Amino acid sequence: MWVIVYFDLPTETKEDRKLYTDFRKNLLKAGFSMFQYSIYIRHCMSREHANKFRIGVKKALPPKGHIVISLITDKQFANLEVYHGENPKRSKSGESLMLEFF
Repeated sequence: MWVIVYFDLPTETKEDRKLYTDFRKNLLKAGFSMFQYSIYIRHCMSREHANKFRIGVKKALPPKGHIVISLITDKQFANLEVYHGENPKRSKSGESLMLEFF
């Protein structure tokens, strides 16, 4: 099982930034790794083990912000497509180019 934590926390005030930093440090101390900015993951050997971390993350929730916790299987995680590319191409006006599917 994989525990995935997605979060958007405010950083406008000094107190907000401290809460953000403390939350992130707690994730790292619990064995989570950064997957993308504000997305942290941790592998667990079973659903019961993953639930312990899910409960722990819920206990560490700051009073403000938005957090999502997902539990996915190893097979589901293996089906994720992850790409690391260069910076997106820019148009002459500096805006990102949109992909056209049709």
